[in-house]
Amino acid sequence: MARAFLERKGLDEARLEAELLCAHALGIDRLRLFLRLEQPIESHEVDAARDLLVRRGRREPVAYITGKREFYGREFAVGPGVLIPRPETEQLIDLAREFLADREAPLVAEFGCGSGCIAVTLALELPGSHVVTCDLSTTAVAQTRLNAERLGADVETLIGDGLSVLGERLRREAPRGLDLLVSNPPYVDPASRPELQPEVRDYEPELALYAPEGDVDHWVKQLLAAAKKWLAPRGALLVELGAGRGKAALAAAEAAGFDARLHQDLARIDRVLEARPRA
Repeated sequence: MARAFLERKGLDEARLEAELLCAHALGIDRLRLFLRLEQPIESHEVDAARDLLVRRGRREPVAYITGKREFYGREFAVGPGVLIPRPETEQLIDLAREFLADREAPLVAEFGCGSGCIAVTLALELPGSHVVTCDLSTTAVAQTRLNAERLGADVETLIGDGLSVLGERLRREAPRGLDLLVSNPPYVDPASRPELQPEVRDYEPELALYAPEGDVDHWVKQLLAAAKKWLAPRGALLVELGAGRGKAALAAAEAAGFDARLHQDLARIDRVLEARPRA
């Protein structure tokens, strides 16, 4: 019944999502769901499951309904007001780990923390590192702090105009420069809003999604300018890119005086710009 309801709503993963939502309503994980269904189900449990399915039928993201999303093998708390972690963003973690593998106590800064999935994961995957992250959204900073506490990560969080507060922090306390600047900045073209899935368009925060009108590469250029000032000689910038923006990002990085390259994701899309200061 739950699967059929979601199928009628046109959802491609109706079976999986029905199982996840029913399990959440029962307070169990999906693997235990079928064992639980052999037992009597109380009317309040049926009502709870129905409410969750109705919300999903309105195209509310599953992650917001359940309040969680897995990222890099860990469960992160998420909610309205923060961007839902995406699998493709895990590539930033892979590249950061590879780049910093031989560094002791690297200093890492992130622009735009969202749920904290990048900053928290880097802090946990790079023992001895110092990770500082920032966001204009107080909701995002609060969510990052929550996830850092839940997962046992030591992450410094700053609230305010991201590049400004990061710049002040680094000028004051990090004269040696950054080993890594990383970001998944807003890169969706506002003109493409009608084409987005309702889950994204109607529910996720615009501040985290959309680049400024008329300049989809705005944050790439801003981050390159910041990296020029903040990176240590052996540092690097890693930026997630929107589909189709690789060539423009690469050209901007090279014009700004960086040695740069693009990294493709599993779909062979240019997904991450890597830029290093020229020797």
